[in-house]
Amino acid sequence: MELPCCSCSCSSSVPGRSSLSPSPATTTTRRRSSARVACRTRASRLAVISKAATVELDGAAGSRAIRRSAGGGGALELAKSSAAMEQLDIERGVCVPFRKYTPEMVRNKVLESRGAIWSLVMRGVEIVWNLGFYWSTLMYDCFVGRDEEVVPFRAMQLRNLLCDLGPSFIKAGQVLANRPDIIREDYMNELCILQDDVPSFPNQVAFNIIEEELGRPLEAVFSKISSQTIAAASLGQVYRATLRDTGEEVAIKVQRPDIEPIIYRDLFLFRTLASFLNGISLQKLGCNAELIVDEFGEKLLEELDYTLEARNIEDFLENFKDDPTVKIPCVYKQLSGSRVLVMEWIDGLRCTNPQAIKDAGIDVNGFLTVGVSAALRQLLEFGLFHGDPHPGNIFAMRDGRIAYVDFGNVAVLSQQNKQILIDAVVHAVNEDYVEMANDFTRLGFLASGTNVAPIIPALEAIWQNSSGKGLSDFNFRSVTGKFNQLVYQYPIRIPERFSLVIRSLLTQEGICFTLQPDFKFLEVAYPYVAKRLLTDPNPALRERLIQVLFKDGIFQWKRLENLIVLAKENVAKMSSNPALRAKDMQSSRDWQVERKLNLKDTIKDGARLVLVDEGIRRQLLLALTEDSKLHIQELVDVYRLVEDQIDVPSIALEVVRDLPTVARDLMLSWSESILSDR
Repeated sequence: MELPCCSCSCSSSVPGRSSLSPSPATTTTRRRSSARVACRTRASRLAVISKAATVELDGAAGSRAIRRSAGGGGALELAKSSAAMEQLDIERGVCVPFRKYTPEMVRNKVLESRGAIWSLVMRGVEIVWNLGFYWSTLMYDCFVGRDEEVVPFRAMQLRNLLCDLGPSFIKAGQVLANRPDIIREDYMNELCILQDDVPSFPNQVAFNIIEEELGRPLEAVFSKISSQTIAAASLGQVYRATLRDTGEEVAIKVQRPDIEPIIYRDLFLFRTLASFLNGISLQKLGCNAELIVDEFGEKLLEELDYTLEARNIEDFLENFKDDPTVKIPCVYKQLSGSRVLVMEWIDGLRCTNPQAIKDAGIDVNGFLTVGVSAALRQLLEFGLFHGDPHPGNIFAMRDGRIAYVDFGNVAVLSQQNKQILIDAVVHAVNEDYVEMANDFTRLGFLASGTNVAPIIPALEAIWQNSSGKGLSDFNFRSVTGKFNQLVYQYPIRIPERFSLVIRSLLTQEGICFTLQPDFKFLEVAYPYVAKRLLTDPNPALRERLIQVLFKDGIFQWKRLENLIVLAKENVAKMSSNPALRAKDMQSSRDWQVERKLNLKDTIKDGARLVLVDEGIRRQLLLALTEDSKLHIQELVDVYRLVEDQIDVPSIALEVVRDLPTVARDLMLSWSESILSDR
């Protein structure tokens, strides 16, 4: 039974991120005024760097820092690490005004403690000895010619070694499980076990940490708490409890004891070791090994602060507040801190148990449709998505909704990144593989200035082989397998946020196949993308829609018809979903559910564009008179597809209201053409 959340924080707090190009649809990029000032300052600085010195970033940043300081080698090191962080910001297009991680911060934190040097030496010897011994066994396998036959054993040996080396290495193993650019696929599969199978720490230690954070005895806050952990992860573990004051059931997430100094020490050592691997990394991945460590360290320290996770939960609550098919737990901020997080308990069914879901009477196909749509909204609409949606973090509610838990690992995509992803989809539809390869550079997969010519044939082979099978046989795992081989052969680095995107899509596709083996992921994904392209008023998406509808200057009537059919299918599936018929929803909120495809704004914008843009007007006239005949039937076919979705009198009234604006735009366009002719 799902419990009410009357006393928990369900919205309105301040999130911890901001975008250089904020999306109109995203409501979670909110900040205090001081943060906004810091973000603007950093944004302008990054804009200058991006425009004037992107390729020579390290040298430019280094010279700036050296001019500011006479610290010699220390200043140079500071400049290099600062440049690495700035490069990450430029790639992501996201401003981070208050960092949890910088190499200097980690260095200072480690060296300020007593006995730091001795601790570093001992830990460094332990790491080098264990990893060196493991590496020597791999070299011996190669020397005797048995390297391939012992791969399963060596992969398991690596997983056990990472567990023995502690939480930093467990987390590193979890990251490597999604990095085909760094590690082989058979090793990746073994390291995936680290995402579910992590030993817990003693209950009494966890309870002491909870009491320290609360400042009160457990009995004063909770009337009951589970005697066993519900789940254990690399950085913490979860208990189930009941609040004494309200009787509400909650989940308590507790951080592992004394983990922060261990993480800082290991990150310092990681970066020191990475500095010796820069040459290999530049050759294989096109970037410094230190940059990869910085990505890892930044994400790890964010996960270590549970106050940031509380903000993530609030952001997700805000994003899905008008979506009746998605359940996000509320967070009890007054009971939470940097090491303890108290959330609403989610009483749902795990996605690892298909039979229980079916026995509960849940419409499996409807539930999966909800899940895929929620994932796509996170990725392409909000730009804030759950980075670890494995089966233990996703639940099926008994009314058909999907519920998410564990928001420590989330990733942010800037408006620019989202637009480039949509560009990549458009280029795939148009089979423009040169631009697809350029999209890789724009997203940070390839270093700026890299020759993409060798990659183009490989991309074409991967996409044509996969898309040629049609929707019925297409799956992300087969495409990703081929892509993994590509990134292992070429100097391609997968940025951290996109490794999370890939893992998220693969994991959710895997859940779909577990619950319904014949489920077609793209049969839900394509209609969603079609609906976004046809209905989203974002000017960038309007531009992408035009790119899809015109190929080589020729209007694609069939594509327009397919887009409309797919978009109508999306609306029909979502509006008829069983999750929308839950009794408690109809009474609790006034949900806005789309029953028809809303093309009003699209038709208005299209009409304005035809009147104002001479190039579009000429292309449409050519499309209507192609092959020396009038293509009236195509227009009739399109109208028949949308006639039941639009209210012609209402649209006509809107067009009349917009006539002054259209007339102004028309006059401006005409004036510009006259001036350009002169």
